[in-house]
Amino acid sequence: MSETTPKDDELAGTEQPFVQHLMELRDRLVKAMIAIGVAAALLFFFPGPGELYDFLAAPLVAHLPKGATLIATSVISPFMVPLKILLMSAFLLALPFVLWQLWAFIAPGLYSHEKKLVLPLVVSSTVLFFFGVAFCYFFVFGQVFSFIQGFAPKSITAAPDIEAYLSFVLTMFMAFGLSFEVPIAVVVLARMNIVSVEKLKNFRGYFIVIAFVIAAVVTPPDVVSQLALAIPMCLLYEVGIWAAQIFIKHTKAPEDTEEAASSSS
Repeated sequence: MSETTPKDDELAGTEQPFVQHLMELRDRLVKAMIAIGVAAALLFFFPGPGELYDFLAAPLVAHLPKGATLIATSVISPFMVPLKILLMSAFLLALPFVLWQLWAFIAPGLYSHEKKLVLPLVVSSTVLFFFGVAFCYFFVFGQVFSFIQGFAPKSITAAPDIEAYLSFVLTMFMAFGLSFEVPIAVVVLARMNIVSVEKLKNFRGYFIVIAFVIAAVVTPPDVVSQLALAIPMCLLYEVGIWAAQIFIKHTKAPEDTEEAASSSS
């Protein structure tokens, strides 16, 4: 960082003692926990833990044989599984506020060009994660469960365990949510000059192989779910390359802009 910082790129806030930073971090964490608690309380009364569980289980129940239901193999599963789903839903509901607290904590220490980089990445990564989860729930689950039930022999009666189903759902949500973060990873790598945009373009073929390997590892061993994860990852990689070129242009530090102008003259 150069000693002479341009006026329009000054720090948004003044430097604070270390202890004061810790106190502010504590306050931000407390506010985030309160937000999650309030969201959990609201979801507990409406729609309720049972309704949340029914909503999460709906894609599987819709493809079970007539009369088949999910079962609980543990005594406390009927209580713990809906409670876990409630807390997970509360965290997702409060996530925008939690990220806002994170932004409020780090923003005073950022320069203006750094804010132009960080804030869009935080917002877009959150939106993309939710898109990945929604894509998994509304599209992938239906296709996967339909394929599995159609492949299963008629002599087998399906009776999935609710804890195993919750574990499967969380794994799939994380896999698709994180896979939709590919554009963010591409933009960050390019913006930090770790990898050039040109090298990212040349890496396309390798990334396609990596995407299918990841899909084979984290999804069930059926073609439908693997394609449903690998193909969006490949498309999002292209989106990331396109976004990186625009992002680099609009988030350059003032000294970088001056150097580029002087070198071109």
